[in-house]
Amino acid sequence: MQRSLTSLVRPLTATRGFSTNSDQIVASVLFERLPVVIPKIDPVVYAFQEFSFRWRQQYRRRYPDEFLDKSNSRGKGDYQIDYVPAPRITEADKTNDRKSLQRALDRRLYLILYGNTFGAPGGKPVWHFPEKVYKSEETLRKCAESALESVLGDLSHTYFVGNAPMGHMAIQLAEKSQDIPSYKRFFFKSQVIANNKFKIGKCEDYVWVTKDELMEYFPEQAEFLKKMIIS
Repeated sequence: MQRSLTSLVRPLTATRGFSTNSDQIVASVLFERLPVVIPKIDPVVYAFQEFSFRWRQQYRRRYPDEFLDKSNSRGKGDYQIDYVPAPRITEADKTNDRKSLQRALDRRLYLILYGNTFGAPGGKPVWHFPEKVYKSEETLRKCAESALESVLGDLSHTYFVGNAPMGHMAIQLAEKSQDIPSYKRFFFKSQVIANNKFKIGKCEDYVWVTKDELMEYFPEQAEFLKKMIIS
């Protein structure tokens, strides 16, 4: 059954900085897998590079033929290996398996979870980033680390980029509630290190999505996410 793409907030105002009042604070983690292969070169860029190479070849330094004689310059024991590039399109791409990290190898992937979280309308499960309400942690980053650790089990294959959040949004809930006041969500960036599979817990479902696919799950926050996620 297709899950609802209901957003957590509407409306919202997005700025950068820290909270200066008594509102609740939530630390969220933008957990990303960097590209595994080099993206394909645009045909126009490729044509320009080819032209530049041929242009430079006209003025290259010319060496004597004997200096370039491969049969004489190659040392004993040298050998050639036929290079076969790995396929860019994987089985996960063909089946649109968004639970796999073996897809969209030339793009960045982001982890989002489906389940209960702070501020969800009516307490119903929604799509959200790994996050935790800031309480007694030493720093806000420590809170973000705790949020990601509770999902992954450990942080041995993660790297947090910097100590400061990459952005924040002020949340005004659509449904007024005495139990859940307005709050601020601070985003920290963390990256996958030397791993291609995680055992994701503490949620009903999860997906690894590209930046464009991310907007499908958070349509009402799309403009904010586009500005925050520059790449």
